[in-house]
Amino acid sequence: MIKIDGSYGESGGQILRTSIALSVITKKPIHIFNIRKGRLHPGLKTQHLEGIKALADFCDAKLEGAKIGSTEIKFTPGDAFKKEVNVKIPTAGSIGLLFQTLKIPLAYAEYPVTVNIDGGATFNKWAPQVLYTQNILLPLLEKMGYKAKIDIQRHGFYPVGGAKVKITVNPCKSFKPLKLEKSKTIKISGLSIASKHLEKAKVAERQKESVLKMLSTNYDIKIKTESVDSTCPGSGIVLWTETFGASGLGERGKPAEAVGKEAANELLKTLNSEASVDEHLCDQILPFLAIANGESIITTPKITAHTETNIWTIKQFLDVDFAVEKSGNVFKVVCSGS
Repeated sequence: MIKIDGSYGESGGQILRTSIALSVITKKPIHIFNIRKGRLHPGLKTQHLEGIKALADFCDAKLEGAKIGSTEIKFTPGDAFKKEVNVKIPTAGSIGLLFQTLKIPLAYAEYPVTVNIDGGATFNKWAPQVLYTQNILLPLLEKMGYKAKIDIQRHGFYPVGGAKVKITVNPCKSFKPLKLEKSKTIKISGLSIASKHLEKAKVAERQKESVLKMLSTNYDIKIKTESVDSTCPGSGIVLWTETFGASGLGERGKPAEAVGKEAANELLKTLNSEASVDEHLCDQILPFLAIANGESIITTPKITAHTETNIWTIKQFLDVDFAVEKSGNVFKVVCSGS
């Protein structure tokens, strides 16, 4: 049984998500302790718990200690993969983070796997927005052979949640390496959304206009707006190029213009560095680089604590090498896949 100290590095939920996922595909039982020790409220939160339970259900795993607030679990993966998994999130927990737990293991089934998510939020603080996953992460992973589809049937926002999302992941047991050393393009797409509660205030339109004021002079940019049904008010905007993106999140008391500016400034960090992926995408694709057949190369404007911790976690399960070096305005990450 592999023992994983959840207090390592940035000591957040990423250790948990990566460990559980790699446990399933390597068939190695794990004991994780000190879960989220570095957080203000340590232990499992709703999105962590529901992700673990969903993965245990998917592969018929033996799961011990999984409850809200738990700082220690044991997970012994099974190998009887299901074709459909149903997840209920009673809070505004992050669907983007829940999918991070599931995305690799589901591809190891012999058939497409469907995940039906009832509840949770599509836009969250300190988490990948589902629109980011849908429009940035998945198209990039498709270059590696990974194919998944996200159908957002209803958006959910903090503090209520209430989203409905269907995710389908196709089988892929052999991943191609990824070589992206420099951004190819500078065509920018985007989607600005707001709940119908905010239609009269034209929140989606104002988020969009704020981005256009900052970026349209120098870049080819097209942003769509959408008014959506949801159980509580909320808004957000996601911007993307071919290989990286950024987002802004609406909050009570935060002007729509500030939401757009937040996303534009985040995107500019990657644009100005000429990196091939943004700092958050770097972290998210590391496990895929590790299981790919061959050497992968990406560049990122920053090596985050999440990235460093994820590299450490991956190496507890897989015999892979990561080399990180500064090169001009970017950091080059080289991974020799499995």
